Amino acid sequence: MKKILLLVCLLLSFSPLHSFALDTFNSEQAAQKHCPADIVVWVNLPTGIFHYKGQRWYGITKSGAYVCKQEAVKEGDRPSRNGQ
Repeated sequence: MKKILLLVCLLLSFSPLHSFALDTFNSEQAAQKHCPADIVVWVNLPTGIFHYKGQRWYGITKSGAYVCKQEAVKEGDRPSRNGQ
């Protein structure tokens, strides 16, 4: 049992989960108000991958939020590689 608990702790410590220091918003308008000179993107919080308006997953992933692109990049998030 102790070995399993140790393994779980180790896995969680290396998890790519988002740090949640990022300002997140429930609406695109609220995010744009926060950063009027930046692009608003939709970030999938568990993966740290963001999508631009017009892309397939923009605004619809289960665990996501609207954020300012520059803040997302500073947080370590990245755009989707396949443009979806």
